[in-house]
Amino acid sequence: MAGVSDQDARRGGAAVAPIDAKELARRKQWLQFTDEDEARLLALDVVAREHADAVIEELYEHFLANEKTAAFFANAEEVERVKNLQRAYFKRLTQGNYDVAYASERVRIGATHHRIGLDIKWYLGAYSFYIRAITAHIVPKFDDLDEALAHWHALKKLVFLDMGLALDAYVAARERVIEDQQEALRELTLRHAQETVQELSTPVLQVRPGLLILPIIGSIDSQRAQMITQAVLTSIRDRRGRAVVIDITGVPDVDSAVANHLVQTVDACRLMGAKAIVTGLSPEVAQTLVTLGVDLSKMRTVGDLEGGLAAAEALLSGPHSAAEW
Repeated sequence: MAGVSDQDARRGGAAVAPIDAKELARRKQWLQFTDEDEARLLALDVVAREHADAVIEELYEHFLANEKTAAFFANAEEVERVKNLQRAYFKRLTQGNYDVAYASERVRIGATHHRIGLDIKWYLGAYSFYIRAITAHIVPKFDDLDEALAHWHALKKLVFLDMGLALDAYVAARERVIEDQQEALRELTLRHAQETVQELSTPVLQVRPGLLILPIIGSIDSQRAQMITQAVLTSIRDRRGRAVVIDITGVPDVDSAVANHLVQTVDACRLMGAKAIVTGLSPEVAQTLVTLGVDLSKMRTVGDLEGGLAAAEALLSGPHSAAEW
């Protein structure tokens, strides 16, 4: 079923690289398609035109008798439209000039067949039907059997050139689908890996009922800082946390942005009904915070994790005034 509109051909072949003259010459050489074959095809043009209508009618009777191929036609008008395109396609076989433009058009048509969902077997079946039908009209035109066979072989070579070009388009289209699927899979895998790493990089652990600990290791950027806050607040809600120890011993640098985000996290914890204690500030980090003028009045800090856990235990074991925080 090689009939497609110009618009379909352009759309279907938009992503298929056109074949160049060198590649076309290699293919013709491999098929032993010569200038003599082109001359023989031109000699068959009268026969092809004379019997084109009859061959097309037989072909489409065959199409419409098959449930799978008949499904490509919505109505009688569509059948007639595609018949006309198919007739032009087959007539082109015996008009000469099998150049790069011819090859590129065959590639585009193959790409369109793939786009509309026409399986390769239906395309090859249509060509097989055409060869059988037109052969019955070619042979009687020649008194010499060898001459008839020479013309038939010329047509067969061109048909195989056509099929090779169309199959290239099918393969290229399917390779693009596979590449797109692989790229989507890579992106999905990378996204899942990043999410897993991010989750592991902000683990909120429950020491006992009401007491949570968040050990932070590595640098903190704005995106990770937001994730830390989200992880803490979610754990407070899900685990009914009342005290959270945020340990930043493993954080190499704390700039004003990170420090301010820690202050905001502490405030957010308070709004969720939990108290936050920040532990692990190094002398260098403490000096940096003082130099930056970060407001630490709302943040309780303890030197090390052990001291922070003790402070949290004390908080949970008895009443404390707001002044202590």
